[in-house]
Amino acid sequence: MTKTIFKLLILLSFISCSKESSDDASTPVQSMYFPPLTGSTWETKSVSDLKWNQNAVQPLLDYLELKHSKSFIILVNGRIVLENYFNNHTATINWYWASAGKTLTSTMTGIAQQEGFLNINNKVSDYIGTGWTSESLAQENQITCKHLLTMTSGLDDTTDEVDPASLIYKADAGKRWAYHNVYVKLQDVVAKASKQTWENYFNTKLRDKIGMNGNWVQLGVNSVYTSTTRSMARFGLLMLNKGKWENTTILNESYFNEATNTSQNINLGYGYLWWLNGKANYHLPQSQLTIPGSIIPTAPNDMFMALGKNDQKIYVIPSKNMVIVRMGDAADDVNLALSDFDETLWEKISALYQ
Repeated sequence: MTKTIFKLLILLSFISCSKESSDDASTPVQSMYFPPLTGSTWETKSVSDLKWNQNAVQPLLDYLELKHSKSFIILVNGRIVLENYFNNHTATINWYWASAGKTLTSTMTGIAQQEGFLNINNKVSDYIGTGWTSESLAQENQITCKHLLTMTSGLDDTTDEVDPASLIYKADAGKRWAYHNVYVKLQDVVAKASKQTWENYFNTKLRDKIGMNGNWVQLGVNSVYTSTTRSMARFGLLMLNKGKWENTTILNESYFNEATNTSQNINLGYGYLWWLNGKANYHLPQSQLTIPGSIIPTAPNDMFMALGKNDQKIYVIPSKNMVIVRMGDAADDVNLALSDFDETLWEKISALYQ
């Protein structure tokens, strides 16, 4: 009898500990929360609930405001822990994602593939016709959708333009990594393959299914997404959950895994339009230099990132069940995707839970 009671006490203790730790940022996902598709309801979790360092909160917020941020959100297991707005920005104002929105194009390409509309290993010209570059037909036919996803088209990256006259041969497809706007051709591929407009297909298959708001705005050659900060966080939460929104698969896990792991052997810090932390080396935009070490040494190694001009950011950290969003103007100088801001910001974020 005594042994039975002792075993029951141990079991109850284990259950209690498991419940307490289910929302801790350092534990595996146990209790993932997804906000309703409509309305402003969103569950929260306090810094004290997580046993984080309250004294580290204000230095983080002060730094964000100093560095021209407009908004900042931290989710743990889908629940909002911090949500702050600065410099006259509010929760209802849309802001541009810049190149962080490349990850939306990657996701939609994966969705179109799982629906049977395209295959990323097929050449781009299968979907949008030949003559979309100034290359010879043989050179152009080397370029697959996967090359656009991985920034390895081999096209000259000295211009942002994507008209045929600007898309000039630099190297064979797959042989050179270069950050280039030519990825936007994937939006044409998806539209042609699905026989829908890009925006309608996006809204139906992604935006509306996870409760995002926002729209695509044409800025020069780029189609740039704008939304509220919470909508950006919703997309981050979808990716934290490996492409599922609650029990609904939006993006299949196989493609998700490909997209968020090293996609080629030139820039180890790049997936399918996602940046990857914790790799042995990486390349910066507009550079052919191989830089040793992790992109953000102060951040978790398993983090993958949507990064955009002037420090638009979605950080997804599976090991901590966290999604972090930052929107705003450039922290310091104008930049394409990465800046010194990331490293200092992560020193202040990690001070919350270390």
